[in-house]
Amino acid sequence: MDHKKTYHSTTRDTSASSIIIEGPVLSSDLKKYRFHEQLTAFRPAQKQFEAIIGIANFTEGRIIIARTEDTIIGYVTYLHPDPLERWSKFNMEDLIELGAVEVIPDYRGAGVASGLLKVSMMDDYMENYIVISTEYYWHWDLEETRLSVWDYRKVMEKMMAAGGLLPAPTDDPEIISHPANCLMVRIGKNVPEESIKRFDKLRFLQRDQYRSMRGGL
Repeated sequence: MDHKKTYHSTTRDTSASSIIIEGPVLSSDLKKYRFHEQLTAFRPAQKQFEAIIGIANFTEGRIIIARTEDTIIGYVTYLHPDPLERWSKFNMEDLIELGAVEVIPDYRGAGVASGLLKVSMMDDYMENYIVISTEYYWHWDLEETRLSVWDYRKVMEKMMAAGGLLPAPTDDPEIISHPANCLMVRIGKNVPEESIKRFDKLRFLQRDQYRSMRGGL
């Protein structure tokens, strides 16, 4: 795959300020901005900034940011699944993962996260991908939002729907370990049927492994 990337942007007015949502952003452009110190959901802010700069350099990597004039206050990342995860088992070039989405507390509830997803899907090349997001309740900011796990999932599903991602069944052990966890999926309209079939097999690896074992008896 060529992993073509076409830049798009939009402006959103919030009660705090007007922000720009744009991307995919090059690593050289990311370095022009300050990364807000409250973007710490995954690791300390500076370490996370270094991580997303690295993702921007990947052939398939995509970083969409929300910023004030000079400060990044939110972002979303897309890249191939981690080599240690089941989702990389078949080395599917047209499978990418929404790896992280984060917005600082002052801008939550202002539609910034959904705006990030909408801008990411403005690029027509996204229609060539199966996009997944693995959602685990232990990653959710339940303390800051004061939402129950089920209310948070409703908010999360609504946000993901802005990018066309919907819940899909799977037998992945981590996901089925708690009923609030889920796999979110968007299949682009240009994805070939062969890739869809491989992805369906990937979603139910345990079932297929069990069938293989039964067949050997």
